Amino acid sequence: MNPIEIEELDKQETIEIEGILNRSKSENGNIITILQDIQKNFGYLPAKYLFYVSRKLKISLAKIYSIATFYTQFKFTPKGKYNIICCEGTACHVKGGALILDFIENKLNIKSGEITEDKMFSIESVACLGCCAISPVCIINDKIYGNLTIKKIRKIIKNLMKETNKGNK
Repeated sequence: MNPIEIEELDKQETIEIEGILNRSKSENGNIITILQDIQKNFGYLPAKYLFYVSRKLKISLAKIYSIATFYTQFKFTPKGKYNIICCEGTACHVKGGALILDFIENKLNIKSGEITEDKMFSIESVACLGCCAISPVCIINDKIYGNLTIKKIRKIIKNLMKETNKGNK
């Protein structure tokens, strides 16, 4: 079995990570706070940053990953400009949540857990968003969209695509 190759941080990345580590020392931070700050800055937890933190803090990489994988807030892959989170809980499922997810996947030509080539859209599915009263539900960049239908989600995606195209001109 070959060891994992971890690329080195460039100068700017090192400065940013060192800033996070220094802030956590002054704020009596812990590894969770450090992981939150890395994700806030970079949108996810790149392996090379976790490896760097492991070496600097003398904490095993396995320990860091065990913490990061325990909490669902932490992500290991980049997210799109528009991150769509679809609920697959019972209430959403009964009211057509799977159809909503299928529509989004087909419209964007990606599956849950993937990101579009242009990095504009990503899709996640979760067990429950806790918004059962307005099911089926999706969250797009922290905005909750409830009582969804195919017609409603089609319009939402169309508007997001328009915004994306405006920004690319």
